[in-house]
Parts: sequence; structure tokens; C-alpha cells
Amino acid sequence: MTVTAPPAAHTSSTPSGRVDGGHPDVEIIDVTKRFGDVTAVDRMNLSIARGTFYSLLGPSGCGKTTTLRMIAGFEQPTIGEIVLAGRPIAGVPPYRRNVNTVFQHYALFPHMDVAQNVGYGLRQKKVGRAEEQRRVDETLDLVRLTGYGKRRTWELSGGQQQRVALARALVNHPTVLLLDEPLGALDLKLRKEMQLELKALQREVGITFVYVTHDQEEALTMSDVIVVMRDGRIQQHGQPEELYERPVNQFVANFIGVSNPVPGRILSFDAATRRAEVESARGLRLLGKVTDPDATPAAGDEVVVAIRPERLGIDPAGTPSRGPGWIELDGQVRQGTYLGDQTEYRVDTAQAGELVVRRQNAAGADRISGFGPGDRVVVSWHEEANLVLIS
Repeated sequence: MTVTAPPAAHTSSTPSGRVDGGHPDVEIIDVTKRFGDVTAVDRMNLSIARGTFYSLLGPSGCGKTTTLRMIAGFEQPTIGEIVLAGRPIAGVPPYRRNVNTVFQHYALFPHMDVAQNVGYGLRQKKVGRAEEQRRVDETLDLVRLTGYGKRRTWELSGGQQQRVALARALVNHPTVLLLDEPLGALDLKLRKEMQLELKALQREVGITFVYVTHDQEEALTMSDVIVVMRDGRIQQHGQPEELYERPVNQFVANFIGVSNPVPGRILSFDAATRRAEVESARGLRLLGKVTDPDATPAAGDEVVVAIRPERLGIDPAGTPSRGPGWIELDGQVRQGTYLGDQTEYRVDTAQAGELVVRRQNAAGADRISGFGPGDRVVVSWHEEANLVLIS
């Protein structure tokens, strides 16, 4: 079955502080990859700037790992071209490409100690012993494994094994480091620690990282640029805050973070300000900004207004109005869930259906106070929080 192509990808601005001009480290030009009747990657165009941390984010089967494997040389494009550091690499085998890959399962050699694992690639390149030792020691220092060279890999923790795999990939000084969900085998606490370490390491070595993940929080934490994929195509890419604050469609809005969708129809659209007035299916009128920069919606077009849960306030019924620009809806709490630093409320409203509200918990003895099921409340938010999504 051939995948039906969704709307074209949307590009956000280049991250500040990054190199512009010159050759990108990776260019993917009109690339399509098919496996029989299945299109895994469909007409992809992407330019990965030198020294950036790129994350390919999306659900299983969206084409992100296939994209990584084509850069590595384990798969070849059906159509299109991949350029590495300004040079086309069609037909170049993986071992001749100046890229290295770190996988979820680290594939360390159990019969070798840590130093031998890290230096394996150098020995394949016939690097002299003294140079190998110097570079191995230097790289182990970089990943905070100084003094671990003589350890056996099976003596190490999961996080230490992951550092060994990283050192083995970095010791050859690749142009691009490819990482295919390398933190997936770690527990939650260690995974969060390693996210910060990976980002710090990337900034220190200055090598381009291309990282595959299905974890939105992981992508937001580490990335300079996130590429959101679906059904083999890029939906949107840009800086994390841009994708979160201005998702161009429902898929991106729901995949990066959580949003409250309010379906409706366009009443009017001002092309100069990109603002639209929307009437919801339940008669609620909302004013918000159209997030897709290429869209020109017309009256009657169906849209969804999305509001992030943390942008909503929740107060007892009868709370005085906040004033112009605020939407205020009466509701009843259906459920409250304590999440530690915040409480998530699900509130039934007549005009917008169920709304998810996330409220930061107060410090001190009253930190668990709040609303319970059945409480009458007012849910409010400013119109600036309304994201009008066309598709």
C-alpha cells in the first residue's frame, strides 16, 4: 500500500548561534525510500547544519530510522540523493562514510576490555599503538570514564556501557554521529541524566548529532532542531520552542506536548495579522492565530483551536472576571490527578467539552490542596493561547 502524502513540511528558522553558510553536514534531496509497495520515506528534503543536534521525532513506522540508515549507508534511497559534507555518497559503503552510529543495544564486544572496545575502529584503520592509546584515553576522559580502560564491559552499569558505545563512535572523529534511540534501554532516572550529558557532550565536541527518538520530552530536552515525521514525510521542523508554541497542524500539536482541541469553523480571517475568528461546534467564539504560515483559510473552513493545558487557569465558581481578552467557562471537575510538581484536572464544560488543566502545586503544607470531583469551577485562558490549526 502506498502512503498518501500529507501536506508539505514546514520549516522554522535556523537556531541562533549556529553556523550558516558553507556546506551543511548532511543534505537529503528529494529522497524516497520504498520497500516493495510500502513507502517508508516520501520525498524528503532536509538540510542539517554543521554542529547542530538534530532529532528525528515521530511514532513507530514514520520513517525516522530508515532515514538514519540511509545516511549511514545501510540502506540506499530508491530515488533522490544524500550529500555528506558537500560530497554525494551514493554507492559509498558504510565503512567508507565518515559517520558512526550508536544503537539502542550497544553491541559492545564482551571479550574485549573498555579500551579495546573504544579503540576497535582505530585498529581497523591501522592507527599506531601510541596514537590509539592517546586517542582512547582522550575519548574516555571526554565521556567521564577515566581509569575504566581495563574494565570488562559486563562489569559496567547500563549508563557506563552507553558511554563506552559513545566513546567508540567518537574516537574516529566522525563528521556526523547517528544515534538510534540509544537511551531506550535505560531506566527513567538514568535516561534523564544521560539526556543532559549527551547534549553537553555534543556542545563540547562540536560534531553534528542526528538522533532518532519517539520520546517528545527527550527531543525537547536535547535538540537544536526537531524534525517531526509522519507516514514517511516531514510535518514540521524547527527549534523546540517553535514547534511547541506554533505547531502547524493537529498531529504536531498532539505529538509535541498535550493540547485541548476545540473543533469549529472559520468566521473570518485577517491575512495581515494571521488572526482568525472561530465558532466552535458548541457555539463558543474564539479569536486566535493561524499557526500554518502558508494557510489562507476562508469562512466556513473547518479548523481546530488548540490550547495547551498549562495555559489554562482554574478558580472556584464565582471568581470575578479577568477582563478583556480572556475566555472564561463554567465547569465541573471530573477528575484531579496529583503529579508531584503539578496537578492535572479534567473539567467538563458546556461550551468546550472536557478540558485538561495543569496547575502548578504550591510549596509548603497546602501543596496538596485543590479541587475535587464535582467541584464547580471557572476555567479561564487568554486568547493569545489559542492556536488555530488548519489540518
